[in-house]
Amino acid sequence: MSRLLAFLGGQLAAFFVQVFQMFCYGVQCVTEMRHLYLYRRQIIEQCYAVGVSSLPLVCLISAFSGMAVAIQTAYQMEEYVPDYMVGALMVRSVILVLSPILIGLVLAGRVGAGVASELGTMKVSEQVDALTSMAVDPVGYLMLPRMLAGAIMVPILVIYSFLVANICGFGMSMIKMAITPTELVKGMKLYFEVYDVFVGLVKSVVYGGLLTFMGSYMGLCAAGGAQGVGRAATAAVVVSSALVLILDYFLTHALLY
Repeated sequence: MSRLLAFLGGQLAAFFVQVFQMFCYGVQCVTEMRHLYLYRRQIIEQCYAVGVSSLPLVCLISAFSGMAVAIQTAYQMEEYVPDYMVGALMVRSVILVLSPILIGLVLAGRVGAGVASELGTMKVSEQVDALTSMAVDPVGYLMLPRMLAGAIMVPILVIYSFLVANICGFGMSMIKMAITPTELVKGMKLYFEVYDVFVGLVKSVVYGGLLTFMGSYMGLCAAGGAQGVGRAATAAVVVSSALVLILDYFLTHALLY
């Protein structure tokens, strides 16, 4: 029993140590924003890596997700509500839930793991120490541009995902379920609210900054050679994905109720 309590106590202490380290890194990122102009090139490069390079994957996933949502919505509701409700339900579900969460989870795997692997390799090969020896802050030079790129580009990807998912969903509704474009547009106009778009964009900003921050943090804390880099990449994906789903509840509760 004493060994179990000692193990649980050690794990709990390690958890709080990590939380404190994340807080310190976050504070450093905020303080380094005063030197934002110095990192403009790195920010542009990371915006391309996070956003432009992710467009094909986002397009593919959003298209099939939008078609799946349209089919499921029509299948479940066709006996109970008019046809135009398919368009209304599809648009609101894509804006509020599907696009922000789906893009957050996908980029947690693609961007989060990539950032953790890149910075983890730099950490174990002592490139981060070299930056420190040259009086370059690793947090400002490596972490801040990636975090800002995530916060900037993920909302743009979410808007792109929203458009692609709805276009493909509308097309599937017209082809497979014989719902007219007039009915779909009618439902969209009746129940569309600009505030829903605001909620989706707020979520995407939080998710974008979060997943790139976690990837950078796990990479900068990597140790133990190639195995340590692999563990950092795995931890970045797992923690980012879990936090996206957890924060979705709190953001939804705070913004909608």
